[in-house]
Order: sequence, then C-alpha cells, then structure tokens
Amino acid sequence: MPTRRELILRGLAATAALPLLAFAARAGGLAPPPMRPVSPIAPPARPAMGAVHAVEIRGFAFIPARLTVAPGDTVLFTNRDAAPHTATSESGLFDSGRLGAGQSARMAFSARGTYPYLCSIHPKMRGVVTVA
Repeated sequence: MPTRRELILRGLAATAALPLLAFAARAGGLAPPPMRPVSPIAPPARPAMGAVHAVEIRGFAFIPARLTVAPGDTVLFTNRDAAPHTATSESGLFDSGRLGAGQSARMAFSARGTYPYLCSIHPKMRGVVTVA
C-alpha cells in the first residue's frame, strides 16, 4: 500500500503534467482532429452567370453576323455607326429599339433555338443568334 507521501507526490506529478497534456492535445499531438458533421444533402448549387457576347453594328452590318451562345447568355448590341440602327427579331421576340451612335442594348437568351434578326431601319442588315 502506497504511503501518504507517495500519494501526494503522484498527485503533484499528475497536476504538473496537466498543462503539458493540454498543450499537446491542443497542438494535435494527443487528440484526434475534431470530426466535422457530414451533411447527407449537398448544398444548393449557385446559378452560373451567363456570358456576355458582343455584336457591333458598323459599316451597316452586324459583326459577327452569326453568333452561337449558351442558354442564359446575353448579347450586347452596340452601334458603332453614325446612323441609327436596331436589332429586331424577325419573329418579334426582341427589339433593341432605335440605337444612336455609341448606344447599346442587351438581350438575354434563355430558350434554345435560332433567332434571326435585322435592322428595322435598314432591313438588308441581318444576323442570327443561335442558342445551343
């Protein structure tokens, strides 16, 4: 049976070792890393932002005249001519309105398909946006 003196010394040794054990545990030496909860449901996906594609109106033409975009993308029509122009869908789905020199209009395309358009002021000016 241990003596009273041995019991006191063991208690002191254990007490002195506690800060070292706590430090070692905090540094990751003794304790395993904390477990992170695993969610059975994935977090909701953030919607992707659509790309912006540029179509310049210059020299009485749409440049590029043919453009393929993804659903959700936007086309920015910018008039670089001195004359006014429009970007008007042949089927009436979109119309930029009258664009003066340096003015722009944005058109968003969400549905797949082919969208021919023209300048309503100069109908020989034509272009096509394909959403694929």
